[in-house]
Amino acid sequence: MEANQGKLSEKTIPAREMLAQINEVPIFHQSKEQDLECLGDVDLIDAPAGTMLFDRGEKNTSFWILLSGEVRITKPEDDGAQTILLTLKSGDTFGEFPLLAGIPAAPGRGETIQPSRLIRISPSSFWRLMGTCPIVRSGILSNMGKRLEAYQALTLHREKLITLGTLAAGLMHELNNPGAAARRASSQLRENLTRLQQISLRLTDAPLTGEQKECMRDLLEMALKFNKPVAMSTLDQADVEEELSGWLESIGVENPWQIAPILAAVGWRREDIECAQSAFPAGLFSDALNWLTALLSSMQLVGTIEESITRVTDLVIAVKKYAYDDKNREREIDIHDSIQSTLTILAHKFRQKQITVEKNFAPEMPNIRTKGAGLSQVWTNILDNAIDASPEQGKIVIRTWTENGKACIGIADQGPGIPPEHRDQIFEPFFTTKPVGIGTGLGLDIAHRIVVGQFGGNITFSSKPGNTEFVVRVPAEK
Repeated sequence: MEANQGKLSEKTIPAREMLAQINEVPIFHQSKEQDLECLGDVDLIDAPAGTMLFDRGEKNTSFWILLSGEVRITKPEDDGAQTILLTLKSGDTFGEFPLLAGIPAAPGRGETIQPSRLIRISPSSFWRLMGTCPIVRSGILSNMGKRLEAYQALTLHREKLITLGTLAAGLMHELNNPGAAARRASSQLRENLTRLQQISLRLTDAPLTGEQKECMRDLLEMALKFNKPVAMSTLDQADVEEELSGWLESIGVENPWQIAPILAAVGWRREDIECAQSAFPAGLFSDALNWLTALLSSMQLVGTIEESITRVTDLVIAVKKYAYDDKNREREIDIHDSIQSTLTILAHKFRQKQITVEKNFAPEMPNIRTKGAGLSQVWTNILDNAIDASPEQGKIVIRTWTENGKACIGIADQGPGIPPEHRDQIFEPFFTTKPVGIGTGLGLDIAHRIVVGQFGGNITFSSKPGNTEFVVRVPAEK
C-alpha cells in the first residue's frame, strides 16, 4: 500500500491524563496513575489510514501503544518484496524490539491500515517504565519473546524459500542437460535404425559369399567388443579421423566423414578395416561399413541415453534425500551421503565458476541421529557461501574426521578470507558482506542454529586470504 503522508493530529499531554484509555491495553490493565508518572509527557496521535508512522532505517525509535485502529509493520526485501512482520489491532503495543535489542534504527516500516489513535512514548520514558513497573515490564518482555520467535520462524521460512528457488533453478538446469542429450540421442538413433533397415535390405538383395559373411561376422565381433569410446587427446583423435576419412573417400565409401569419427571413437584404424576391403566389391564394401558404423553409433547412443537417465535418477534420489532430511521423524543420517546429495544438487553452481571439489572423507564415519531440521540445509548454506567466495577455477575442500566422540566436517574455500572486523558478526542474523540483492545474511545464522540447537554441536571457522574453513562438529551416534 502506498503511504499517504496525510497531516497527523498530534499533541503532547501528561500520560496520567490517558489512564482510562491506557488501562484498556492488556499489559497496562493493572496500572495506576502513579505508575504512569514515570512516563511524563507522551504524544497522542490521531492518524488517518495510509499514514506512515516510521520507515525502515529511521533513527530515534519509540515505543507505541495502539489505542484504536490497525497498524501494519512491513520489511522491504532486497528483491523488492514486502514481508509483513506484524499486523496490530487495538490494545497492542509495538516498538519494543529495536529498543530492547539495541538496534539503532527501525527494522521495518509502520503504516496505519485504518484511522488510528496511538500513544508514542520516547525511549527515555520507555526505560523508566521498564525500571519502575514490573507488571508492565513483564508484559513487554513477553511480547518481545513471542515476536522474536515468530520473526525467526518467518525469516527461516523465507530463507528456505530462497534456497529452494536457487536449488529449483539449478535442478531445472541439471535435468535439462541429460534430458536434451537423451532427446538428441533418440533422434539420431531413429535415423540410424532407418539407415540400418535400408542397408540391410540392400545386403539381402546381394547374396554374400562365405568369405564376406565371415568378414562381416569378424567386423561385428570387433564392433561389439570395442563399443565404448576410447580416450584420446583432441589432436590425436583429429589425426586419426582425418586419415580414416581420407582413405575411405579415396576407395569410394559413402559418407566417409560420418563414418570416420565413429570408427576412430572405438579405436579402429585403417589397418583394422583394410584387410576386409578385398572381400567385397566397392559398392558392397561401402554398404558393409555404413551398416557397421550405424550399428556402432546406435550402441553408443543407447549408452548416452542410459547415462542421461542415470543422471536424472541420481538427481531425483539426491532431491528425495535432501527433502527427506527435514521430516519430523527420528532417524540416522549418513554424513557422507548427506554431503554428496547436496553436492549433486549444487553441481551447476560449481560448474558455472569451474570450481573443483576435493573430498577427503574418513574411511569410517559414525551416523548422526536427528529428528527435525536436517544437515542438508547446513551444507547448502556453507557451500553456497564457499562458492560465492571462491575465485574462478578455484577449489573447495571437504574433509571429514572424528574427534572426541564428535563427527567433524570441514569445508574450505580459496576466497579472499573474512576481514577481521567482520568475524565477530559472521553468525549474526542479516549480517552479510555480499552485494545488495545477493545475500540475505541468514545462511550462516540458520546453519549455526541448526547445528547448535538441533544437534547440540558447534560451528567454528578459521580464515586467512586464500583459505577459509568452516568446521561443523556434531555429537556422533554411539
